[in-house]
Amino acid sequence: MSHEPPTPPANLPTEIVNTLNESSAEQLRDVATYAEALAEHKERETRLEESADQEVVEERPDDLPDDVPAKATITIKEINDNRYYYWQWREGEKIRSQYKGPVNPDK
Repeated sequence: MSHEPPTPPANLPTEIVNTLNESSAEQLRDVATYAEALAEHKERETRLEESADQEVVEERPDDLPDDVPAKATITIKEINDNRYYYWQWREGEKIRSQYKGPVNPDK
């Protein structure tokens, strides 16, 4: 068994390697647990975004206005006991909506 420390991956930034080298064994185990959970979370988020992008492309409505992006979906909002359709999409961290029309136009 070697008494040499392990060689860090070449793509790890130096500041992370230095921080890890200065950490206790307990901290390193906590970092490993956290890093694994974070990697799984990010991979799951990527899969969800990819599947959402595919669904949106497949469900592109024919009556989509010019100022609404292709990735928009239709949602229903209830206001004062009336239901309305809205186009909804994400721009960065914000959710955008645009009015489409009433769910029951006869009301």
